[in-house]
Amino acid sequence: MDMESIDTANMCSHLQRKLFEKEGVYHPIWAAVLEDPELTAVVRSRQLHIYRNGKKVLVLAGKAAPKIIREDVICALLPKV
Repeated sequence: MDMESIDTANMCSHLQRKLFEKEGVYHPIWAAVLEDPELTAVVRSRQLHIYRNGKKVLVLAGKAAPKIIREDVICALLPKV
């Protein structure tokens, strides 16, 4: 998966900065999605939905808190609050 396969036009600008900029809090998660062939991501309602083997595990939004749908190793990359 690469950034071109994600529809960034429909993604919240706050989320884009958090994901794609090196200093972004979600950048480690984006790097993991790119490296792990079991992970896929889709933009829906301006949020990034992350799936492992077709099952949703995490939803990232620009201003709202991330939503953990299923426990997964990628959730450990979320910033601690």
